[in-house]
Amino acid sequence: MDRRNLLPIGQFSQASGLSITALRHYDASGALVPAFVDPVSGYRYFRRDQVRTAQSIRALRQLDIPVEEVRRLLGGGEEELAAALRAHLRAAERRLEVQRSVVHSLLSRLTEGAGMTHRVTVRQGTAERILVRGATLDNSGLHAFLRAAYQEMYEVAGRGPLAFTGPAFVRFHGVCDDENETLVEACLPFWEDGAQPTDLPEGMTVRDLPENTLACTTVEGTAAAYPQILGAYDAVADWITDHGFSFAGPVRLVYRRWTGTPDHPDNHLEIAWPIDEPAGD
Repeated sequence: MDRRNLLPIGQFSQASGLSITALRHYDASGALVPAFVDPVSGYRYFRRDQVRTAQSIRALRQLDIPVEEVRRLLGGGEEELAAALRAHLRAAERRLEVQRSVVHSLLSRLTEGAGMTHRVTVRQGTAERILVRGATLDNSGLHAFLRAAYQEMYEVAGRGPLAFTGPAFVRFHGVCDDENETLVEACLPFWEDGAQPTDLPEGMTVRDLPENTLACTTVEGTAAAYPQILGAYDAVADWITDHGFSFAGPVRLVYRRWTGTPDHPDNHLEIAWPIDEPAGD
């Protein structure tokens, strides 16, 4: 082999900005395999044109992309790599948006208190019969799921035709954010004494909800978009806790006015959390 086109690992380390330990690790993982390994000394040599590959690996690792994913991306061609980088940038911007919202929310709590930003009221909820479509997901799939679920439920309702008794709402059975999955139920209330749905698609059900008491707050415009809306959920939870009530079921997101675009200024949503009376001593 012509070693004039090869760099020993020490020089290659200097040129690429990767430590010798890192180069050995990337060799073992298959992300960056030396062009030649001396069979006697075990010393690694790299081609000069591998320097750019090594620099790309260094940059991708600085983006916290796992080594296995780095290896796959570098083997998939420039178009795949460019698409992955754009997706990573969008995800990073999304995380920054969430972090910015969390920081502002915490600062608001420190200076004003959650109750100053979100006024919580109590209302009585009536018993309801609802169409339900559920799925377990995190926030990244929430908007697409709800759009498809409600489109399907309105098609079923139109065949009845069902008489709606209130606005559509969503029930969250746990935390639904960028890190956590939970059961999410799209709900559409209709008159139980009128026409009833037939030939329900698989996964869609009819359910009866009892009357209940709800602790509520409203959000409008950009404040109704994720992640800003998380502060409203926190405010209701704080109010319930501070006033000694018990949480009596999944929290609801009620569409009082909805344009179909999450950050539209005309959106008007309600956070409604079922509660029980304060427990006695």
